[in-house]
Formats: sequence, structure tokens, C-alpha cells
Amino acid sequence: MRVYISLFKMRLLRGLQYRVSALAGVSTQFFWGFMYVMIYAAFYTTNKGTQPIEFRELIQVIWLQQAFLAFVMYWFRDGEIINQIIKGDIAYELCRPVQLYKFWFSRLIAGRLSSALLRCIPILIVASLLPAPYNFRLPKDLLSFLLFLTTLILGLVLIVIISMLIYISMFYTLSPVGSLLMFGILGEFLGGMTLPVPLMPESLKTIVYILPFRYVGDLPFRIYAGHIGHLEAIISIGIQITWITVLYFLGNLWLNKSLKRIVVQGG
Repeated sequence: MRVYISLFKMRLLRGLQYRVSALAGVSTQFFWGFMYVMIYAAFYTTNKGTQPIEFRELIQVIWLQQAFLAFVMYWFRDGEIINQIIKGDIAYELCRPVQLYKFWFSRLIAGRLSSALLRCIPILIVASLLPAPYNFRLPKDLLSFLLFLTTLILGLVLIVIISMLIYISMFYTLSPVGSLLMFGILGEFLGGMTLPVPLMPESLKTIVYILPFRYVGDLPFRIYAGHIGHLEAIISIGIQITWITVLYFLGNLWLNKSLKRIVVQGG
């Protein structure tokens, strides 16, 4: 494990150096967050019926989505891994005395973590300075915050494991376009990034709650907002761990099978 921890630290420090890019990301994400706030403010103002999630809770979810976008976006990709697979440089990776799955996993989780660390604090600080009810605020109690942190970390692990399937699929497609497009559209919609899960039709919610995508961002963000209670949050942590275990096992199995059929041409 010492090798993978060292790689994680190096990738994390490397990602934290791109401060200018982070500032650009902060302004962009704050713009999108403000736009979503205005859209749902208009929706709640014109629709006088009772909604399945309160406006203040939805505002919390929106700002957390923007602050931790690197944790929940499915179109986040590592260009180096993609080029290694497409150009055949994967041969160098196979010569390393490491397990390829764990090696890539360390890189990917460090990349997402460094990106989020540079962006989340400025976004949440600015959002907290907005006038009520559009501002970001602290959770209702300490337990909700601890459950939020737990599910957020597990969600990060889960999305990296899901994204690993995209890279493994490229051993067959030799192109990232199809896999990224499919996982990006399905992941964002079924994960509540396009439309909040509470506002979805009941028939669609049944499907969303079965699949793993909502356990990446929708779950921790609604726990923080207070829309998901403590008991449901604890049960959902068990579901997160189950999905992580199953997909980790399937991903390793698929990668090992893919490496047995790989052909690297040389001159």
C-alpha cells in the first residue's frame, strides 16, 4: 500500500498547483449555481402546491453540488490514462510492479480530491454571504454533518470505482467518447444533477433508488440539507458500501480479463 499512498500524495500535490484553473472553475460554478437558484426560485414562487423538498433544502443541495462538482461529475477524466490505452503506452504501466487497478484508482481519487479542495471553500464562503433564503448555511446538527462527511467520502470512492469501468471499456472501444457520453448522461440524470431526485416522478424514483448513481452526490447533499433523516442516512451508508464492494470486485475482474487479451504493437 505504500506505493499507492505515495502516488496519491504526489497526484494530490500536483493537482493543488493549478490555482488559476481553480479560480476559473469557481467563477463558472458560482454562475451555474446562481442560475439554478433563480430557476427553482421562479418554480417555487409560481407553483403554490406542496413540493417534496423545501426551497431552503434545495438551495443547500444546489450549492453543495457546485462546491463538490469534482466529486460528482461523471465526465471528469484523466487524459493520461486515456492516451496510454489508445496509443499503446499501457505497456509501460504493465511493467510496473503494481496492481494496475489500484494504481489508477489512486491517481483518479487524488485528481478529484485536489480539484474539489481548491474550489469548495471559496464557493461555500461566497454562497453563505448571499441574502436568505438563497444563502448557504450550516447543517441543523452535528450528527447530520458527520453523516454528510461519511457519505460524501464513500460517494467519492464510489464514483471513482464507476469511472474505472469507463477506462476498462476503452480496452474494447479504443475511444473514450461513447463510454464518457453514456456514463455522463445517465450518471448526471439518475444521480440528481439534472433534476433533483425529490422532484422526479415516483416511477422514476424507484429506478433511481435501485441504481448506484444517487449515492454519489444526491445522498450526502440531502443529508446535509436535512431532507434525509439520520436513520435513512445510516441505512444508505450500508447500501453505499455494498455498491462499492460489488463494483470494485467486478471492475477488478473485468480489468484482469481485458489485460489477458491486450496486444501492444512495436516497431
